[in-house]
Amino acid sequence: MVIAGAEIKVGRLESIVEQIGEAVLATTETIERLAQRVDNLSTQVEEQGKQLQQQGYQILALCDAVQTLAETQDHSLQRISQLTKTLDGLMKLIETSEEE
Repeated sequence: MVIAGAEIKVGRLESIVEQIGEAVLATTETIERLAQRVDNLSTQVEEQGKQLQQQGYQILALCDAVQTLAETQDHSLQRISQLTKTLDGLMKLIETSEEE
């Protein structure tokens, strides 16, 4: 009877060890899947970071272009103003010469 009781206990222990082993394997597989997902997310975040950096560079280039355009427009307006004054002067000269 002692041997039969010991065999039952050994059987139970074997069952417990087997369940623990299965749990460890399942946990290991789960951790591997999670690690793979984290790696994938890390790669995606890295790519998005590169895209954001590239967009930042593009925004800076666009700002420079807009600033250059604004400066050019300001210069053009100054030239147009000068031309308008010159034309006004010419018109006055023409009108004065016609009156004489």
